[in-house]
Amino acid sequence: MKNTILRFNDALYRLCIGIAGLSMLTMSLIIPWGIFARYVLGSGSSWPEPTAILLMVVFTFFGAAASYRAGAHMAVNMATERMPVALRSALAVLVQILMAVVCLFMIVKGMKLCMTTWNQFLGEMPSLRVGISYLPIPLGGVLTLIFVLEKLFLGDQSHRRAVSYEVIESSEEAA
Repeated sequence: MKNTILRFNDALYRLCIGIAGLSMLTMSLIIPWGIFARYVLGSGSSWPEPTAILLMVVFTFFGAAASYRAGAHMAVNMATERMPVALRSALAVLVQILMAVVCLFMIVKGMKLCMTTWNQFLGEMPSLRVGISYLPIPLGGVLTLIFVLEKLFLGDQSHRRAVSYEVIESSEEAA
């Protein structure tokens, strides 16, 4: 059962990385197009800026979930590193519980925000609902919560092959 959950979370992690990377790539193509259209073609488009902002939100919340699983998220360890080992373990559990609370807040308030703004449309892109633009918040909360629960119950998984970017040197591991 544990291996199935870890494999599922590996796939979820790769999906988060893929979505965040695709968002960043698309943003880096859209912004120059907006500049080119405005200054070279002389006719600015209204869609590049709101699209780039939406993609930045997607990148932020999906990238944060992946970053949390990889252990690359910001953390201040100065105080906890100076405490006794037993207290460090208890604080590590407390941190995970607090992270779960933050994730639940993101899910509940993010869904409320989506539902509240669902019948509104973006001015620059009239076919896009405002609620959709807020959807990365609760989705990022769900994804991060999955990784928080994984860390809480199964331990730190930042060493897994799906997460680690180190080059595989052993020919047995490469096969």
